[in-house]
Amino acid sequence: MMHHRLSRAERAVLSLLACWLSVSLVTSAFAAEPKLAGLKVGVAAADFAADDSMVIAGGIGPGKAVGQEGQLRAVAVVLEHPTSGRFAVVACDCLFVTRAMVDAALVEIEERCGIPPAHVLVNATHTHSAPSTTRIHGYDADEKFVRSVDQGIVQAVVDASARMQDNCQFAFHLAEEKTVGENSRLRLADETIYWVGPRDDAVGPTGPFDPQLPVLAFRGPDQRVLGVIYNHSTHTIGSLRPQVRSPSFYGLAAQQLEAELGATVCFLEGASGSTHNLGAVTTAEAVERMKGTIRDALQKLETRPVDRVVSLKRSFKFRVRTFDEAVEDEKVVSYCRKRMPTYADTTIDIFRQMRKELKPFQGDERETWIQVLIIGDVALCGVPAEFFTQLGMDIKARSPFAHTYVAELANDWIGYLPDEEAHRLGGYQTWTGHHSYAEPGTGERVVDAVVELLREASTGTGKP
Repeated sequence: MMHHRLSRAERAVLSLLACWLSVSLVTSAFAAEPKLAGLKVGVAAADFAADDSMVIAGGIGPGKAVGQEGQLRAVAVVLEHPTSGRFAVVACDCLFVTRAMVDAALVEIEERCGIPPAHVLVNATHTHSAPSTTRIHGYDADEKFVRSVDQGIVQAVVDASARMQDNCQFAFHLAEEKTVGENSRLRLADETIYWVGPRDDAVGPTGPFDPQLPVLAFRGPDQRVLGVIYNHSTHTIGSLRPQVRSPSFYGLAAQQLEAELGATVCFLEGASGSTHNLGAVTTAEAVERMKGTIRDALQKLETRPVDRVVSLKRSFKFRVRTFDEAVEDEKVVSYCRKRMPTYADTTIDIFRQMRKELKPFQGDERETWIQVLIIGDVALCGVPAEFFTQLGMDIKARSPFAHTYVAELANDWIGYLPDEEAHRLGGYQTWTGHHSYAEPGTGERVVDAVVELLREASTGTGKP
């Protein structure tokens, strides 16, 4: 067989032909394949209307505020995934959000934005410097403020939905902040658990502190950060000035960072039912430490793929505990007479009234929400209570997702949920009242139910 040796010119022509054919095939393949838009993200905040006439929540008796620092608001991050749909995370600067409040807002959000209620997680930041949204201790909800919170939730999501940008990126970094909080349920020398008053006889903490501070960031198509979500697990108590309305140190840090970054910053309260800042740092210093940790985390962000966004929200049933009035009264009386004698009588009377109101409902079944929201490989878990830190850490340890974080006081409020060991030890968070009424063991049952949702989300078997 004769072989024709190609000239340099012939080889050049064939090479050009091959290139043209390759480009044509790739172009045809892209043309035949349906094009999917990228991750869309929108962020917004809506202020709550509040004034000096409103009762401030967070104490045993009704609080009073004159003036305000920072804004009380709802902050929304709305995500739209090309194959999963649209989702929203909303944080509200108030002590609690109730199921009635959230469910009403979600109906309007679905009507106006097309986001299913199962795709929305609404969290209360738990600031102790905002007007009351529910009946607790010695005061009731301020209905005007409740309406403003509801309106703010809806408006923030509507505005964020209207500002969606396409082809966004998700980035993440897990930071730590160990200094602004600690386990605050200290064992005292008389075998009681510290709440308020002197603690110079403290023996040591009765549980863990969780220093994890995850930072979730969303970049626009120009690579600028549009929105940030951060999460940490200490009670949101502490204003820069006394007796003013305030989002407290977490919210103040978020709002000050916004001015620096030009991005909306959303704080999600973690499992902090058993952790407080007991005065180790001032509020001003706590704000600066939060900002510094988040700034550092933003420099260490790693872009992560978002192959899906998933939200599973389920009903969870529990019971109101049964209690012995004499036993419960003695717990409150003995502690208050010894540790806070000046306010003992008032506090004792308030707890007696709460138990009187709860007594007819002993053993009743109640219903609330639990939720998991998965963004790529990061899981956010919504629980409807002041969740003890140990329980939050149990969820993290058992989750199939390496990056799992708890947003307490999400979608509802059912009081404190201590773990069973904490119930055995006692203390304010376990005394019966509107602040703590679920039967012991409910916290562990919530952990089990949330872990099951996480497993369903990881395997794709769960349905909203």
